[in-house]
Formats: sequence, C-alpha cells, structure tokens
Amino acid sequence: MKLFLFGVTGNAGQAILQEALSRGHVVTAAARQTGFFHPVGKASVVTADVLDTATLKDSIKGHDAVVVAISGRKSGHDTVARAATNLLATMPEAGVSRLLWVGGAGSLEVAPGLRLVDTPQFPAIYKEEALGQAAALQTLRAGKTSVNWTYVSPPAMIGVGGRTGKYRLGGDQLLVDGNGVSTITWIDYAVAVVDELEKNAHPQARITVAY
Repeated sequence: MKLFLFGVTGNAGQAILQEALSRGHVVTAAARQTGFFHPVGKASVVTADVLDTATLKDSIKGHDAVVVAISGRKSGHDTVARAATNLLATMPEAGVSRLLWVGGAGSLEVAPGLRLVDTPQFPAIYKEEALGQAAALQTLRAGKTSVNWTYVSPPAMIGVGGRTGKYRLGGDQLLVDGNGVSTITWIDYAVAVVDELEKNAHPQARITVAY
C-alpha cells in the first residue's frame, strides 16, 4: 500500500511510519517543516501542508491512502476540523479514497452522553486540543463524501514503551482495564492504525484502542 502521512514529526506520526515501513508499505512522510527530520528506512520525506488547498491535490495524488496525525498546537486548534474539510473535498479529486485519522480521546464517552473532555478531571491544558479533534470527528461524520474514513481515538494515556502487538478495540466509549486505567504505547497504537488500514474493518466510523 502506498501511504501519504501528514504529521510525521509527531510521536504518533513517527510510530505509524515505523510500523508501516516494517510491513513493507511505501510511505510518503510529510510535515510543514521537515528540515530537522531524518527519514526512516525507505520513506520519502516531503514538505506539505494539509491546510494548503492549492497544493493538497497534487501532494496526495497517486497514493492509496492518506493518514493524518496532526495537531493544532502551532496552527490553531480550530484548523484541525478545516484540515478534515479540505481532505474530504480534495481526496475524491485526487483519486484517493481511504483516509485514516489519528484522533483524540477527549470526545470518547465515560458515561452515556458525557465526553471525557467535559469531565472536571480533564486537564485544562489539553482541552482546546481535544475540542479541536472532536470538531474534526464531527466534520468527518457530517460530510457527504465518498471518502472511506476511519477515526482512531487513543486511550486517555499514551506514551513510550515496547511493541506487544496486542490491544483491544472499542467504539465511542473510553476503554479501561480492570484497574480503571486507559493506556497504550505509541507503537502499539500504531500497530492498531496500520491494522485498520490493511483490514478496512471500520469504514465511516470512529474506533478506539487500548490495552
């Protein structure tokens, strides 16, 4: 599979890049600034911006799928949903039908009708970022499009650690283990993302993963 990966300089992007390459996929790794990024394996590194509608079509053309692992920390959290809008409009024109979105955990429900981001315990420092990713999910769900998208939410905590290749899948509810912990490593999150790309098991849906 030939993948175009936006956001390769972030933790999720780097983990997805490594996992995809390890399985023999061809990856074009993209970021707005790539001068300090050293390519991994046989990845092609390009400078590209998902918000740049003038160049987006030509950037992604010829790929089998687009993977988006971006945040709005530099461009503004309101731009994340705009990136989703741009892709839904441009991907059909570019002949690319598959979209995998690296989402947030804040929009997951911890009780019926109660999102994690709306709980008092949710860290204020991450709230705007979580709401930006929640808006991107709403954009994908509302879009009348031929794009086959999947939005993959991580658990409440994600961090460093080894690859086990094991995880559980869920839907719109936060996954926790028997001790009430919701966690996974970056690399096992990437395993789940690439598995979903290969299996295409959840078209036009949000899923979540955790141990």
